[in-house]
Amino acid sequence: MDEQDDLRPPTQHLSEEECWRRIEAAPFGRIAVFAAGEVDIFPVNHVVDPGGVDGPAIVFRTAAGTKLLELTIHSHVAFEVDGYTDEDAFSVVVKGEARQLERQSEIEHAETLGVHPWAPESKDRWVRIQPTDVRGREFRR
Repeated sequence: MDEQDDLRPPTQHLSEEECWRRIEAAPFGRIAVFAAGEVDIFPVNHVVDPGGVDGPAIVFRTAAGTKLLELTIHSHVAFEVDGYTDEDAFSVVVKGEARQLERQSEIEHAETLGVHPWAPESKDRWVRIQPTDVRGREFRR
């Protein structure tokens, strides 16, 4: 089959609102961090914090280790969720600034958001990604 025979509609860009709906519905996402000249990607369980003045943000729990160290060295990160059904597929990418939550009021708020890590290890650190860019697309399969 060549490109002229493909009768599917073209890839569609998702609105920012639809991107946030897809992020909220995704059971997990992936965070890409950059440090020491390398990019690492880690799966994370996350939630969307509807936010306040700065708008919505992504919040996840983690443990002390590579991921946390790398994002404290270089806070600019990318976060991605994707999914598919029998009919379509989508991908959403968020670029933004990540920071570990340190104030007790921030941690208490994060604890009310319902993040439940799948991994059995203790995840006692909280990270918030404040987006600078949110983009997504979908296409018929």
